[in-house]
Formats: sequence, structure tokens, C-alpha cells
Amino acid sequence: MFKDKKVIVVMPAYNAAPTLRKTYDEVMAQDIVDLVIVVDDASRDETVAIAKTLPNTVVYPHETNLGYGGNQKSCYRIALEEGGDIIIMVHPDYQYTPRLIPAMASMIGNGLYQCVLGSRILGGHALGGGMPVWKYLANRFLTFVENMLLGAKLSEYHTGYRAFSRELLEQLPLEVNSDDFVFDNQMLAQIIWFGHIVAEVSCPTKYFPEASSINLSRSIKYGFGCLETAMIFFLSKMGLVRSVLFPAKL
Repeated sequence: MFKDKKVIVVMPAYNAAPTLRKTYDEVMAQDIVDLVIVVDDASRDETVAIAKTLPNTVVYPHETNLGYGGNQKSCYRIALEEGGDIIIMVHPDYQYTPRLIPAMASMIGNGLYQCVLGSRILGGHALGGGMPVWKYLANRFLTFVENMLLGAKLSEYHTGYRAFSRELLEQLPLEVNSDDFVFDNQMLAQIIWFGHIVAEVSCPTKYFPEASSINLSRSIKYGFGCLETAMIFFLSKMGLVRSVLFPAKL
């Protein structure tokens, strides 16, 4: 708990057996986490079997692979059903350190922000931490364009380390978002659309063989999806188009 607010960590898992327990142990070492939710997207390894041995953990396996976005939809739905007040997504591949959980939770629990990102770009150590040069350059280009079109000033839109308040998750129309990787980007655009400030904390970058990563072709598809999302946001803001991604504000 943090100030009587229930803290839930969600882990969208796919073939995460080698790193799941290590990630979980560090998550629970932060003391404030009440529950871990592991949503397995039809893994082909022992992810589900390992997850079922972890205390204070809800395991929800998908019978078929729904995609990264579809996995997150399940994560947030279950977290809300379980009474989460502060919901933090931590990838179970141990690429993002769970040691930032208390800091991110406090920024939401103290009422400062509704969304906090763990940024790999803040601090300037992304390349030193092992981020491939082509990914770094793509990250910087996409972030520049998105900041221009969305009217924001984020250091990056592409981190998978995110914390949300219950109130924010209940407001967002997540079900209309993609089931693929661009879900992350659409979600951030929606948060900005509804007028929320997105906070960021510097997160160390870690790349190693067990860390999950999408290949070049899917990265290109994701990049174009990000640009499309930003353009739809901009045109919707100008009143030139209507999109289910960005509904009329009440």
C-alpha cells in the first residue's frame, strides 16, 4: 500500500520464463506492492507454470496470442477488478528495473500526476546502456515528430515502464486501441488528449539476450503506426477528422 492506496504491478508476459522470477523478486522487494498480475499471452515456455508458484500473484493465461496491446488490455482490466488504485506495468523480461516502483507510485499516490513513465532517454545514458544505435535514432525521430503533433515535451514515447492512477485508466477508451505494439503509443496520445500531464523519471537502460525486443520489420510497422496516431491526434484537435481513439471531451 501507499497512503492507503492499493499498488498493483501488471506484467504482460510472453515467453518470459528465464527472467520472470528475478523480476518478480525485485518487484516484491520494494515493499509497497500488494499484488502482481501476470497475463500470459499464450507463451510456448514455462511462463505460466513459474507464475503460478509466485505468492500474491494472479495468473491469467490467454488461450490464444492476442498481441502486446491485447495483453495490456487484460492487464488493466484485471487490475481494476482487483481494486488497484496505482497500477504499474513492469515487463517481466527485467529490462526495466523494479527499483523505481516506489518513486513512480509516490508521484501518483501523492496526487501529483495521473501517469508516470520510466524514460530511458532522460539522463543521456541510453546508448551506454546498450540501446542499439538504430533504435535510439528511431526513438529520437519519432519522439520529435510526436511532440510537435501532440503538443507535448516528452523525452520518449516508447518506454514500456508506466504507472497509472485508477481514475486515469477508467477514463481511457482502451478497448478501441490496437492489439499490437502501437497500443502503447495510442494510450499515451489519449492521456495527452484528455489533458493530463505525463511525468517522467530517468530509468537505466539494460539490453541483454533475454530481454524482449521486436524485429526490424515490426519496428518499422510500429514506427508508422506511431506517426499515424500522432497525425490523427493533430487532425482531431483541429476538428478536421473524428476518431474513436480521441472522443469528444466531456
